[in-house]
Amino acid sequence: MTQQSVEALQEWSGREELAEAMIPLIGRLYRNNNVVTSIYGRKLINQSAINILKAHRVVRRIEGEELPLEQTMPLLQAIEALDLGAVAIDLGRLNKKFAESGSTDLTAFLTEELGEKVGKAGATDAEPTDVVLYGFGRIGRLLARILIERGGYGLRLRAIVVRKGSDDDIVKRASLLRRDSVHGKFDGSITVDEENNTILANGTLIQVIYSNDPTTVDYTAFGINNAIVVDNTGRWRDEAGLSQHLQAKGVSRVLLTAPGKGDLKNVVHGINHKDITADDKIITAASCTTNAITPVLKALNDRFGVIHGHVETVHSFTNDQNLIDNFHKGERRGRSAALNMVITETGAAKAVAKALPELEGKLTGNAIRVPTPDVSMAILNLNLENATTKEELNNFLRETSLGSELHKQIDYIDSPEVVSSDFVGSRRAGIVDGLATIVTGKNAVVYVWYDNEFGYSCQVVRVIETMAGTHPLAVPAIAVTAPAAV
Repeated sequence: MTQQSVEALQEWSGREELAEAMIPLIGRLYRNNNVVTSIYGRKLINQSAINILKAHRVVRRIEGEELPLEQTMPLLQAIEALDLGAVAIDLGRLNKKFAESGSTDLTAFLTEELGEKVGKAGATDAEPTDVVLYGFGRIGRLLARILIERGGYGLRLRAIVVRKGSDDDIVKRASLLRRDSVHGKFDGSITVDEENNTILANGTLIQVIYSNDPTTVDYTAFGINNAIVVDNTGRWRDEAGLSQHLQAKGVSRVLLTAPGKGDLKNVVHGINHKDITADDKIITAASCTTNAITPVLKALNDRFGVIHGHVETVHSFTNDQNLIDNFHKGERRGRSAALNMVITETGAAKAVAKALPELEGKLTGNAIRVPTPDVSMAILNLNLENATTKEELNNFLRETSLGSELHKQIDYIDSPEVVSSDFVGSRRAGIVDGLATIVTGKNAVVYVWYDNEFGYSCQVVRVIETMAGTHPLAVPAIAVTAPAAV
């Protein structure tokens, strides 16, 4: 082995050792203080040493160089010493702000930055809110994974409600939570109590309730009160149907994980979630496609102006389609999903206007279902008010993904080798593929990848947090800047 090889291995081992030393620090901050740590949106909780190293390395895409662990470790140690209350801390942004401040006193800097949270010893801003998942399909199980991952902070998953399908129904439900063909194995331990109809997942006790009628469920019998019911069935889309949940004992509000009908608020987190009020007893989280494209469209409309646009969605097949040719009430959806590209309708383009009224009447849309199980793409063909270039448009979207209020919704990538499977598990609503962007004066074509299952589920959880008022303070705050003049 050459001297260079030895040095490279020694350097790696040293960095890996430092990352391993961070793990218990990150864990204690989360368990004892309700402090959620991340690096430019990439959470560090329950991550391996390798994933912590990868989170530091990805900063080179943002700041031009990798974030040294030698800088984040002192941050973590100083943060723990402050004995904080609940707060979400982005170590990447915080480290950059400390460097730019010119301060040499890390403790003084953190004390000023974290303000009233110092010395609050894990205090939260609100009591945890009970959450019930009505339906336990693709989205329901992913919501369960995300809520369990959070360990009960802010939102407590208390129950799932399903129709009993077999004598061993609960065992099958637990198995589907434990193993997923797309998203992999559940990260943790799951046990089933068939006698009491409960599933214990990483310390979260989930009551399984069997019911065919939402009005007859008494959640208070299980100690569940003022719960937010998340309806994942899609069986009811209007206020009349969804209001049945409010007749059940222990329910205070309802969220639909699909586009709503009538006057129900369709909420895309990051766009119009601030419109949610205490009087809104039933709201919807729109569709996965609407969540993917609306943030990008808002950013582009604010910066360049959108006169008109067409949205073409290349969407993975869904459970609504047939595996092989068979009768289906929808046009073309009866043909085999596994063997065909299927042209179908989508209401996503029109639904954008419910969250972003300034685009009312400016968008058309269509969809093609393709033989992949997850991750879709939206192609935005836009006629802009102001001419631009590919470089200017891409730089704007890249900066938007890093330093705007939409940084949780929009991601950006310009790798020449990425394909759809690379975005399985993305927590952003949509990911702009910069290399695919086409711009000719006032005409632009923007390609947006999105995990139509997990990315959407993350958006849904953000909406639940807003409804419950349980989202922790984020430090450092993202500065809101007006779109640059053109």
